[in-house]
Amino acid sequence: MIDYRIDRGSGVPAYVQIIEQTERALRMGFLKVGDKLPTAKEVVAATAINPNTVLRAYRDLEQAGLVELRRGLGTFVTRSLVRPGTEDDSPLRREVTDWVARARAGGLERADVLAMVTAVLDAYGNEHDSHTRAIGNGRRRTHDQA
Repeated sequence: MIDYRIDRGSGVPAYVQIIEQTERALRMGFLKVGDKLPTAKEVVAATAINPNTVLRAYRDLEQAGLVELRRGLGTFVTRSLVRPGTEDDSPLRREVTDWVARARAGGLERADVLAMVTAVLDAYGNEHDSHTRAIGNGRRRTHDQA
């Protein structure tokens, strides 16, 4: 079962934090199809947030097709977001784990690591987007242009 952590100082609404943490757990395989999410009452007890906040997050997750609310039974995972390479035993996951350990040993804090990864992803995304636009605009790329 997932334990939600709410960072009140982040500026991110609590319901969004619940959604993001659930999606992350689904991507990493910590939550699997059929798993039950904690009840709203359990989340409220652990995080001291409003029950309606939890219910909003769960409704949004349901609308996204990730969970199913079953009256009287709870909220259950209906879809996985695991991709190849994210499993605990994958070589790519081990490389990332090793890199994060080196970054932390080098003095980087969580926020530093996240900022670095986000910057690299953003740069990659921009390069990928411009490539996609060029292809989509009818311009052909040759191997020399790649």
